[in-house]
Amino acid sequence: METDTVPDLKIGKLFRCHLTDWFAIVGLLALWGACQVITPFQRYVGAANFTTASIMYPYKSNTIPFQSVPAIALLVPLFFIFVHFFHRRSVRDLHHAFLGLLTTVALTALVTDAIKIGIGRPRPHFYARCFGSTTAIAQYDNIGNVICRTPPALMKEAYKSFPSGHTSWSFAGLGYLSMYLAGKLGVFDHGGHSWKLFPVVLPVLGATFVAITRVDDYWHHWTDVCTGAAIGLLSAYFCYRQHFPSLFDDAPSIPYAHRPRAVSSQSSSQTNARQSQALDRDSSKEMTNDLERGSSQIPML
Repeated sequence: METDTVPDLKIGKLFRCHLTDWFAIVGLLALWGACQVITPFQRYVGAANFTTASIMYPYKSNTIPFQSVPAIALLVPLFFIFVHFFHRRSVRDLHHAFLGLLTTVALTALVTDAIKIGIGRPRPHFYARCFGSTTAIAQYDNIGNVICRTPPALMKEAYKSFPSGHTSWSFAGLGYLSMYLAGKLGVFDHGGHSWKLFPVVLPVLGATFVAITRVDDYWHHWTDVCTGAAIGLLSAYFCYRQHFPSLFDDAPSIPYAHRPRAVSSQSSSQTNARQSQALDRDSSKEMTNDLERGSSQIPML
């Protein structure tokens, strides 16, 4: 049975203690917003690119709309976080879980879109978006680069295939939820209860379904969704471990307690001072004893 001897602080106190972390999230979101207005790298697309038909797929609508991604990555995990809060009434757990989740999604969003605008990989439906259909006759400029009939403002998304944002967001939020549930259920408590794996695996399966739709809708290549999944899961793991112990720990469900730096530094300084004083006293005693014994050695100062 898990025990938590650390007193539970009020939500306002926890917020002030982690104010820097909250400002960091605001900074991540601000940088992510800046990525939305930057034009991605216009990668060269010539006649040779269309011979493999890798970017000549139909231009379909999204099975999962863009507006649904924040709900999948944030609202679904938050629902389970609040359910646990109403059951255990742990303010520290609520604060740390919420902070870790927001950090995960914000970090994933920034990394994903920064790579998107830097790589500028054409989407599988690039030809259809560029010329209006997969059977239209392509046009090229004097250096062989494609001349699209679609306005440049609408072609920005055509160069944002790598990595998949739907996938990275989904694996970030739902991957974080899987780790959160695994900690609360004590999946690796050596109890031999395999049923605990099912609630942990379900969020990952949901994120996998989102990734599959991106390939089926011809909005991403399979390498895009695999990279997006890796980005989301790595962000979820590192952000989760900032606030919760390892899932293999003896008490994986208990969040870390706040340790004020000022108090820690002061305690460390006091300890070092006491140790120095003790060494000085021992040295003085040793020198006195040597002099009383008539030692011929001159103490080095």
